[in-house]
Formats: sequence, C-alpha cells, structure tokens
Amino acid sequence: METAQLYTYFLKAEALTTDSRSIPKNSIFFALKGENFNGNLFAEEAIRKGAIYAVVDEEQYKNHPNIILVDNTLTALQQLANYHRKQIGIPIIALTGSNGKTTTKELIHSVLKTTYKTIATKGNLNNHIGVPLTLLSMTKETELGIVEMGANHLNEITTLCTIAEPDFGYITNFGKAHLEGFGGVEGVIKGKSELYQFLIKHQKTIFINADDPIQNNKTANYPRKFSFSHEHGDVIIKFINAQPFVELSVNNMSIHSQLIGSYNLNNIAAAAMIGCYFNVPMDNIKNAIENYTPTNNRSQIIEQNGRKIILDAYNANPSSMHAALDNFALQKETSKLAILGDMFELGEAAANEHQQIADYAASLVNTDVWLVGHNFSNTISSLKKFPNFKDLEYFLSEYPVKQKLLLIKGSRGMALERTIKFL
Repeated sequence: METAQLYTYFLKAEALTTDSRSIPKNSIFFALKGENFNGNLFAEEAIRKGAIYAVVDEEQYKNHPNIILVDNTLTALQQLANYHRKQIGIPIIALTGSNGKTTTKELIHSVLKTTYKTIATKGNLNNHIGVPLTLLSMTKETELGIVEMGANHLNEITTLCTIAEPDFGYITNFGKAHLEGFGGVEGVIKGKSELYQFLIKHQKTIFINADDPIQNNKTANYPRKFSFSHEHGDVIIKFINAQPFVELSVNNMSIHSQLIGSYNLNNIAAAAMIGCYFNVPMDNIKNAIENYTPTNNRSQIIEQNGRKIILDAYNANPSSMHAALDNFALQKETSKLAILGDMFELGEAAANEHQQIADYAASLVNTDVWLVGHNFSNTISSLKKFPNFKDLEYFLSEYPVKQKLLLIKGSRGMALERTIKFL
C-alpha cells in the first residue's frame, strides 16, 4: 500500500498505537515485530478492543476488512511519520547527545510552551519507533515540535533525521555513553554529529554551546547557528552556584532552578538559548525554568526520615557518573554516602571505566562510597562492594544507613531506585 493511501486511514483514526494491551477507541494499531514478539498475532484483538484499523505485514493475518496489509509495518510507520511531517509543515527541533537529553528536552518544552502550542517527545521515546510516534502525535495546530533522538550505533541519528527532517538541532554533549555500540569516544562524536551533518546539508539552523570545542569544530564556518556561552555567545550565561540547586543568570536575569548539580547548567542554558531564539519573553523563560522539577529518577531530591537523597538512577555512563560525583563532593553536608551501580553498554572499556570511577570515588574527602554490581565488584578498591542488589538489600536490612545526604546513581538496568524502600 502506498503511504499516501495509508495516510487517509490514519486521518480517520483518533489515535495511533503499537501496544495491543492498550487500544484507544477509534485508533489505528500498527503490528510491529521484535525478537520476542509479533504484533500481527494481535491485529484482530486490536479491532475487537476498539481500533478501527490494524496494520499488519503478514498476509495470513489479513482476515478482517479493517486490517491493512503492508510490506513491513515498521517501515510503513516511519514513512507515514515522514509523510505526516511534510503535510503539517511545522518547525521541528531535534535534540541528541550523550547526557542530559531528556532533561534538556523537558526544559526546552517547558520554556516554549509558555508561548507556543508545542508537542515534545514523551518520556524517552527517542528511537526508530518513538520518533515516528512523536511526529504522528503532532497536528497542524502544533506550532513547534521537539523531537529527542537517541542512538547507540553509527547512522542511527542519520536515519532519525531522514524521518523527522528537523529544521533546528542541538547536541547536549559528547560523552562516554554507549561505547560498545559506537566503538569508542570518537565513534560517539561521529555518531552524534550526524545531526549537524544533516542540518548543514539542508541549510538549517544549529544551536550550539559555544564553550564546547567539539561543537565549535564541527560547525566551524557554518553561518546558520545560534549559541550560548559564558563570554561570546548570542545568549550570555553566567554560573552562580549549585548548592544544591543550580542558580545562573541568562542575559543578566537571575534564575533559581530546582535542578541539582552544576552538570545541569548547560541543560538549562540550552533551554534559555532556544527560548531566546524563538522570542519567548525573558520572564516566561525564567518562570518556566524555575518551576520545572525533575521526575523519573533523574536528579530527584527526596526527603526521607531526616535525610536528603539525590536519586539519579535513570541512567549512568562514565561522563555522567564523574559529573555526579563532582557535584556530590561539593555539597557542604559532612555526613555523605554515594551508592553507585554498574554502568552498562561499555563493551571492552567496561573494566577500565569502572576502575577509573572507583579510583575517583575513593579519593573523595568526607564521602563514603558503596559500589553495586558485577563490574564494580571486580574493581581493585578498598570501597565497600556488593556483587548484586540482593547483597545490598541484605546489608541495608542489617545495618541501617546513618548518613544524612545520599547519592544513588547507576544504569537503568541496575534499578537502584529500589534502594529507597530499604533505607
């Protein structure tokens, strides 16, 4: 079926879903497939639950007049999203980077929605499925779209750009994330910079942190860019402090955020910069940033039994782990404990990167550090180590934590937010 014809079916539906467990009324269901599931099996069930159409790619499941057969459901979804993107013709801002993507996306959304009808990626639906779903949630009434793009291999950002065709783009940073897939830091830089390459090729606008030498190098001599910097950007950012929340000034306007850690300075600065570019009033920018509070285990502050917990357990890599420890070391509380979980997707670099973090953590003054997970347990360190979460859970049941300030950080697979209920 041609994309234009499939689009007519999409327009008749009130929602689009890929999850047969949750079928909105009058929706269109795309039967996607993976290693351990086949959505084609649930096409008829989706119709019974209220979908008006189901899209399949195996002919044997086209046994209902409202089931639509395509060659490949994922490809059809991506092509439909690109077609829709062309039909609505709204400005799209793309965002990628090693650390801080989702927080930065949420901040940008908070700022822009004060002035524009804005739709942004929900949660972290930032892959080859999430990006199409984000685009298809936009309408002609949407004035600005914000699309987060994640990647752990080369050419993924290029693919996502081909689907979304962004008009603007920003890269948060280039760090030690997904080293296994990218093949090292140089691969990370090359992979994330695919966003720049697309924007430059199509003469679109690039947002940059002008204090980042990599971003400057990758966009050198390109005229269509807008920047923030501490000294020489289009928007001037000044760091004031982070004790514990980040305070900064944007073009001489003071902003008191609810985000901890100096590593969030650039995330806030990016949102302010993009707000300035789109002529959002400075008061709106200030209010949006000051009223934003993190969720989903991202730098959350939790008060519990007279102690303060910095819960940053959504994800971790060597760059973000080092930054979190730097910030933790600066906190004035004298009774401190950091519980660190393994960092995933580091490939052959895993042993060395975990050892470096363990060494750095051991050097911190007035800070106790516990290491959790297989990789951290194999480091050579005098720090307290737990091979798995069960061991940590047992220890906590026998020896209650006495420290007043805690940092809990690890990769998503470690699910260290579970620690909270055992403290």
